[in-house]
Amino acid sequence: MRPFTVIKRDAFGADELAYEGVLRERNEAFVCIDATFALADRDLGYITLRRGDRFREWFFRERWYNVFRLGDGQSGALKGWYCNITRPPRIEADRVSAEDLCLDVFVYPDGRTLLLDEDEFAALALPRREEKEAWAAVDAIHCLVEKRRPPFDEISAN
Repeated sequence: MRPFTVIKRDAFGADELAYEGVLRERNEAFVCIDATFALADRDLGYITLRRGDRFREWFFRERWYNVFRLGDGQSGALKGWYCNITRPPRIEADRVSAEDLCLDVFVYPDGRTLLLDEDEFAALALPRREEKEAWAAVDAIHCLVEKRRPPFDEISAN
């Protein structure tokens, strides 16, 4: 596996965060990387991210979202999936960059979902076409979750 850089940009294209991972898989539709959470522990209210947690991240070439599978850094247990609504990413040989549109979906291991940051998304005042693409991405994520399709095929049965 070779080093791979992820660059998170805000909705206006300004760099917010860059970090390194390793390329796990690449094909015409997506890149998948593995990364380790290296920031200070963060209690988000619905999940706590801890330094050392393991992320498996999918960036889809033509989709308006990416998906991060969150695994506990010590036990490896699934914590859930964090889905960022973004413009389709720019995928290069050794890096991927995506413009975050603030709207997010968290998926619990049992398949429950939580829609996040609607107010921040509304404040962006995006062009109507981009708003529609963002909401279509939320619907697409819910559909994948409901059908237990990858990368949500680990959802536990209730």
